[in-house]
Amino acid sequence: MAVDITTPSQNGTVLKENANDESISSQLTRLDQIDEQFLALLAERGNLAFQIGQHHESKREPYSRPAIDQQRLLEFQERWNEYQDSKFPRQGLNFVFREILGVCASINKPLRVAYMGPPGTFSHLALLQAFGSAANQVDCSTIANVFSAVERGEADYGVVPIENSIEGSVTYTHDCFLRSDLLICSEFVLDVRLCLVAQQTNISQIDHIYSHPQPLAQCRIWLSTHLPHAQAVACASTAAAAQMAVDDRNSAAVTSLLGAELHGLLVLVEGIEDIPGNATRFVTIATADAAPTGHDKTSVVFSTPDERGALLRILSIFDSEGLNLSRIESRPHRGRRWEYVFFTDIEAHRLDSAMQRALNRVQTQCQMVRILGSYPQAAQFSRVNP
Repeated sequence: MAVDITTPSQNGTVLKENANDESISSQLTRLDQIDEQFLALLAERGNLAFQIGQHHESKREPYSRPAIDQQRLLEFQERWNEYQDSKFPRQGLNFVFREILGVCASINKPLRVAYMGPPGTFSHLALLQAFGSAANQVDCSTIANVFSAVERGEADYGVVPIENSIEGSVTYTHDCFLRSDLLICSEFVLDVRLCLVAQQTNISQIDHIYSHPQPLAQCRIWLSTHLPHAQAVACASTAAAAQMAVDDRNSAAVTSLLGAELHGLLVLVEGIEDIPGNATRFVTIATADAAPTGHDKTSVVFSTPDERGALLRILSIFDSEGLNLSRIESRPHRGRRWEYVFFTDIEAHRLDSAMQRALNRVQTQCQMVRILGSYPQAAQFSRVNP
């Protein structure tokens, strides 16, 4: 039964409040109840995460936290389709659960994650997407230093870019894999939104544009069309480029929204990438890869004899086992002039019977075969808006 709520008016007449006030009051009470339930569930989840972590530490079992969390985020995205009437945004779902998973993963021991910094780079954004803000961030100056930090035990994981949807493979990362025994334990896709940022709003006065070579290449048409007289200058990172724009009033930087915010720069134009849907695939590297999930990918690098039909014979082996190669790319073999190695992504786990048969056959045909890791395939709709 509704309760009449009345208040006196200025002339002393009693006025009846809107009947919806009772409904609002009830909704606020329900919000309080939900928050209390949420707190209790967070406490319980933290306790369970601690116990599971202790179990794996005592058994010293390989335990790929990034792969598990990425798989959970994918499952949450799929389950969210059941709540299409909810006003809670899908992007908010990603953010909330990414932070919860990241905090729980660090309960037993804070995760140390290396990335190519400084803060504000797209690698920094990738780290936040994969691990949330709870991880201890290990700032490295180069991709090679990210590998070294994990190899030396200074970081538990490393986050490195491996492929861009516009510019293709990140050669620095591929070259590091040739020199390292680290394995890929997860992959994810970061949507890349490039911004032109500067101290001032007058674009006509800009004579230099700073950025990392990859972002410069991803927006070269836009820059040549709108800033034909400005000189593009390559920097070690997009964050370093933002600092250059801070030091030079007549310059601009191509960086992320977060990079502009951290350096106090104005965003002149957002979204200057030449091709819509620009995205970079990142991988997480560690000393162990991930367990099978049924929806996996394996990265392999191999070299073939320099003879007619050698590569075709290798590819036919994978095909005969019913395996799909989602990517193959050649790179010069360091130290061997005019010889090449082939990086491939195969849609299967290295422990799958078909993959094991294929790899055994490939090893008899190749000069070198090395597995770079097996890991769950990424959710292609992953997105961060820094």
